[in-house]
Amino acid sequence: MLFHHEHTDHEDDTVTPERKAAATALSTWVSAAVNILLSITQVLVGWFAHSQGLIADGVHSLSDLIADFVVLFASHHAQKGADEEHPYGHQRFETAASLALGVLLLGVGLGMVINALHKLQDPGSIAQVHTLALGVVALALVAKEALFRYMLAIARRVKSNLLVANAWHARSDAASSLVVGLGIVGNLCGYPLLDPLAALIVGGMVAHMGWKFGWEAMNDLMDRGADNDEVQAIRQTLLETEGVEGVHDIRTRKMGDMLVVDAHIEVNATHSVETGHNIAVEARNRVLQRHRVLNLLTHVDPWHPRDGNPAGA
Repeated sequence: MLFHHEHTDHEDDTVTPERKAAATALSTWVSAAVNILLSITQVLVGWFAHSQGLIADGVHSLSDLIADFVVLFASHHAQKGADEEHPYGHQRFETAASLALGVLLLGVGLGMVINALHKLQDPGSIAQVHTLALGVVALALVAKEALFRYMLAIARRVKSNLLVANAWHARSDAASSLVVGLGIVGNLCGYPLLDPLAALIVGGMVAHMGWKFGWEAMNDLMDRGADNDEVQAIRQTLLETEGVEGVHDIRTRKMGDMLVVDAHIEVNATHSVETGHNIAVEARNRVLQRHRVLNLLTHVDPWHPRDGNPAGA
């Protein structure tokens, strides 16, 4: 998911690494506290109430807890500045963490699916669920939905793809709690297969979410570029720079939540080298101020006024 942001004079859109790290830490610790309470409650009550679906939901919450600490770990390392071995900084640490989180969720989901299938193959082993399980599901549903809305608001404010992924993970838990609740109601109404069936669905949801996060992170690690809208916005910023007569060969690649950009700009061939350099510096500064660009490398091409068209047209 990409964040497209339009610059306005009335909006403070500055997202410093310190501000981003502080917001990430706060929201993640809140999520961790909620998931600790939910996972312990769901697993214990699920075991007492004989609900495989509730136990599966508790394991899901436990995977959230692990994910929260992955986010904290990644956020801490991603905010480190550039060094000799990492001249572009450590922003891709978040992408690597997203990949690890995806693999974790995929493994947990597949394990839940396998356990549920074993239960469905032996209906006689399915016990009657206690009504207490239904109350815990209702509590988890409310808590997860509230957590999702809180985390998504912070993620959008600080423009963090990793926090967005973690917020939607919380939403998937809310959906899974709803499915588990329906399974428990079915069990209480005399349809015992519905409880392990709910566990099967929850496991499938977790596995799907893990595959999605992992695939997105894998593409980013393979230098996936920005979408066309964002590239065109960067092109427009370059063209609006005084002295830039044309732009071509814009290439982008993701670096965590930021972009690294290469671009050829055309300037009047009669300008001195120093003037051309100054135009390129101004163009770079404007892009870095208006877009989520970590670095812009410009190549200056000559444009001849007699030609009537930019050199790269």
